[in-house]
Amino acid sequence: MAQTTFSRAIGVRELNRATLERQLLLRRHDLPVTEVVERLVGMQAQTPHSWYAGLWARIEGFRPEHASEPLAGRELVRVALMRSTIHLVTAADCLALRPVVQPAMDRGLHANRDVRSLDGLDLAKVVAAGRELLDEQPRTTGELGALLHERFPEGRPAALSRVVRDLVPLVQVPPRGIWGSSGQSRHATAETWLGRPLDPAPSVERVILRYLEAFGPATVQDAQTWSGLTRLGEVIDRLRPGLAVFRDECGRELFDLPDAPRPGADAPAPPRFLYDFDNLLLSHADRSRVLTEACARVRSAIKNGVLPGTVLVDGFTAATWRIDQGRQGAVLEVRPFAALSRRDAGAVEEEGARLLRFAAAGSAAHDVRILAPTGG
Repeated sequence: MAQTTFSRAIGVRELNRATLERQLLLRRHDLPVTEVVERLVGMQAQTPHSWYAGLWARIEGFRPEHASEPLAGRELVRVALMRSTIHLVTAADCLALRPVVQPAMDRGLHANRDVRSLDGLDLAKVVAAGRELLDEQPRTTGELGALLHERFPEGRPAALSRVVRDLVPLVQVPPRGIWGSSGQSRHATAETWLGRPLDPAPSVERVILRYLEAFGPATVQDAQTWSGLTRLGEVIDRLRPGLAVFRDECGRELFDLPDAPRPGADAPAPPRFLYDFDNLLLSHADRSRVLTEACARVRSAIKNGVLPGTVLVDGFTAATWRIDQGRQGAVLEVRPFAALSRRDAGAVEEEGARLLRFAAAGSAAHDVRILAPTGG
């Protein structure tokens, strides 16, 4: 292993401010949606619409059509990538990232109990048949599984469709994901939908450098958590001569791009409303740079997979939020983990009012309510 030279120690608040800066959350930016999504190396987007709030939190003057139009125009796509979850990415990143994360998709596929029931079946033939069916027209996984079962009756429909989902890059096609629209999750192959092949020379090193640019400073374990890949220590060692190396308060190595922005620990961090699956909360093995223990307990206690939105105060998770819309109007409920100061409560109310104007523009009335603390 290469000799390590630490530049200096770095504290939690410095990590917090560096990550918020990379994630465009210290201030809103006047940038096109496609550029923001590219800078973030995608946004987790398995829900049809909640990720729009993530763009609103980052982009000055963001309106839903700023994302809906490039999604409909195939400049953006929703595709299974990091952690085998659906991400919103640019068309170019879909084609570049999908081959890099394929090993994680393979691992998930072979660990699936239903797929193990296909032992003896030629999976290459299943993949070829799946591509043919999806290139005819976009289909749901249920439709795809039923049609594959007609050709491969020895396989369960769900297992057959899972093979295609993990071995073929599939995009969820509009109107799924379009603001104000609805529709079943229908899939097409990325190559056919975008009219271009996958990157013929995928580079895991390039992807990890982009991860550090968007989420650094970060450990090897952080990069593995974000990507779903393993053995990234070998990749970091190859990159080490060109990286800045820090140590955190526990003595762990963190890596970064030498010229990446790292604001001071006291850089202002205004309140931000994060959507349920915001990558800020999901892309590090050690999430203490932003996630408080109280918030971690709330999120870990969720049993149905429906996570609340989260509010940042001074850069750290301080509350959950939800919007209820009815005939009388829209109500944004904020539930702090501990009592907010009067100043913080006022700033949260102001930002919440802006969120309601965005997310519930058609409602007759808006109301922001800060509820009693949960007590952590």
